[in-house]
Amino acid sequence: MNLKCLPLLLLPLAMHGQTTNIIEVNTDNTAMVFVAEDGKPVVFQYWGCRMDNVADFALVRPAGQQLYPAYGGHHYLNPALRLTHDDGVLTTELVYAGVETDTLDDNRTLTVVHLKDTLYPVLVDVHFVAHKAEDVIVQQVVISHHEQGTVRMGNIASCYFPLHAGAYYLTHFYGSWGAEMQWKEERLTPGVKVIESKKGVRTAQSESPSFLLSLDRPAAEDFGEVYAGALAWSGNYKLLFELDEPGVLHTSGGINDFASEYYLDSSQVFHTPEMVLTYSAQGKGQISRNFHDWSRRYALAHGDTLNPVLLNSWESAYFDFDERTITDMIDHAAGFGIELFVLDDGWFGNRFPRDDDDAGLGDWQVNRTKLPRGIGYLADYAASKGLRFGLFIEPEMVSPKSELAQQHPEWIVKSGARDATAMRNQWLLDMTNPAVQDFVVQTFDTIVALSPNISYIKWDANRHVENVGSDYLPAFRQTHFWYDYVRGLYAAYERIRENHPGIEIQMAASGGGRVDFGALKYHDEFLTSDNTNAVDRIFIQYGTNTIYPVQATASHVSASPNHQTELHTPLKFRFDVAMSARLGMELQPKDISGSDYAFAKRAIGDYKRIRPIVQQGDLYRLISPYDEGGWASLMYVSKDKTQAAFFAYSLKFHNPTYFETKLKGLHPGKRYKITELNRRPDSSRFYGTDHTFSGEYLMKAGVKLRLYQPFSSTILLLSEEEPQPAESLPLEAQPLDAQPVGE
Repeated sequence: MNLKCLPLLLLPLAMHGQTTNIIEVNTDNTAMVFVAEDGKPVVFQYWGCRMDNVADFALVRPAGQQLYPAYGGHHYLNPALRLTHDDGVLTTELVYAGVETDTLDDNRTLTVVHLKDTLYPVLVDVHFVAHKAEDVIVQQVVISHHEQGTVRMGNIASCYFPLHAGAYYLTHFYGSWGAEMQWKEERLTPGVKVIESKKGVRTAQSESPSFLLSLDRPAAEDFGEVYAGALAWSGNYKLLFELDEPGVLHTSGGINDFASEYYLDSSQVFHTPEMVLTYSAQGKGQISRNFHDWSRRYALAHGDTLNPVLLNSWESAYFDFDERTITDMIDHAAGFGIELFVLDDGWFGNRFPRDDDDAGLGDWQVNRTKLPRGIGYLADYAASKGLRFGLFIEPEMVSPKSELAQQHPEWIVKSGARDATAMRNQWLLDMTNPAVQDFVVQTFDTIVALSPNISYIKWDANRHVENVGSDYLPAFRQTHFWYDYVRGLYAAYERIRENHPGIEIQMAASGGGRVDFGALKYHDEFLTSDNTNAVDRIFIQYGTNTIYPVQATASHVSASPNHQTELHTPLKFRFDVAMSARLGMELQPKDISGSDYAFAKRAIGDYKRIRPIVQQGDLYRLISPYDEGGWASLMYVSKDKTQAAFFAYSLKFHNPTYFETKLKGLHPGKRYKITELNRRPDSSRFYGTDHTFSGEYLMKAGVKLRLYQPFSSTILLLSEEEPQPAESLPLEAQPLDAQPVGE
């Protein structure tokens, strides 16, 4: 009997006089399996490749590996749930109370496993939404109760799962401003490993709410079992990995319990954030492709739309600009073939003008001195040049020097009578307060209404939470701040998206401080980092795109020397790196002239050729920048395997070593014409450019590139062609010793 054909994911079996229910949560290629009996804890039995004969799971039931372990009974490890009941009892024992399934559409199935406490009227529903084609399962927990008073919630994880193997290797991400999403893999040892953030805002800047777990060996690209999760939450979080005495790894993740005890009344229902989970038996490369496919369909505002090439004014002018500065940049942008101009920080404030970062936030009126004809004039001017127009906002923040701060001191996050602490000369607005949520929504509405030609907003958030406290929340509910702030932010996002479904919104938070699936679903892209240095971006984007979609990854060509690092890099190298994600520019375009101007214009045109492949194709990582070889390489393959875009970078001096790698993801039976893009005159890096090769050859024999110098690079476009006659020059005769012309 093929269980894949069953309409429901529940298989009841009579075992030893009791009804044992086998509960499946299936995608096309993976499955979670649980075993349940009435009045007993639900047992988490399996997560891995989908199988047909799951009835055998009823015969063997490991002890202690519950679907969702609460503190109580025999559970002595870190629990997924910890409650204090109204009478002060600290323990909870959850048992099976039923299961429901529902087909949401042709790709998604909802399974809800109902749990209840054995003594108290506490209900815990564990939700699983299986996304079949993407092999992604989204888990969420819903809690309610009917006790007389309040139930205090401590630990409350969004997900829990146990694994049993000989060894476990955790990949997680760390960093700081300008160095976000650095990749780290380590073997887990007995005890507890915790990844957490307590910042409240910008919570992904130093750590990330995402992880990979590889069994028995370090995670490989193309083989081995790998599990992964990413918490869809923009506030405090905790990921916990506990390796116990028998060698079982217990993994849980959700809201951080730090200073955040939540008091749940009987009239309330509490929803945890969602945890996005996926599994691969073919290594971490498939993990990334699963996440990318899922996010384009379910976690981006317009995931089926290609993101534009833009010019952002920040590193071009910072706060020092006037109307002529902007119109000149728009003129130059149009000449390059750029599609969108974004006016960044500094365009607002009159009584407290935004001429630097110490004033003006919150006063969202156009600065009449800088822009006497207003934003409407600039947006219309951009449209007349064939460009769309966008603006910067930072609506969750307020400057101490602002009219808003004077008018609404009760909106400022502060700890009781203590002074509000400033960071980057700004305070945080209290998004737990519905009046602040209204202000944020009205601010967005008002700014977009400045011109019908405004079609893009950069939403920034440049500080985290310190000295937490809310004038809106009651004294005995101050610990609700961390949860209610994010829910208030999401409520504002929901209203804004309802009012402006077509507007593109970039997510920024001092760079990559808010890169998470919770906020991303309201946005079109994210600012990966404030650091635009191309060398650093290779590392940052390697980590970022392990989890998060390339389509949404903003990557900008900036000046040399770089403004953050003062590193000098060739213009070609900067373009070749930025074109591996969502290409943009963040420099003064009039400074590009002569042959560089022609090169940049041609590169932007080349990016538009490969943009559908890069933004919508499958990512294959070929060489990690973290390897010791000093190279990095990746490629994207279109879904129909008719096109591919290949990228390679040299990070150090290699002479006389050649770059060699085998390609991935192609169709072995197709033939591909290879065209080298972004070429400087007489400086081809690939000997076979404009020739045609079989997919089999490219994946088994590979390519050789002349990449010797630091910061040399290449992009190759592969396009399917009909079979051609044999090449006139055999590959083994191709010259490999000619030194390329310098950049």
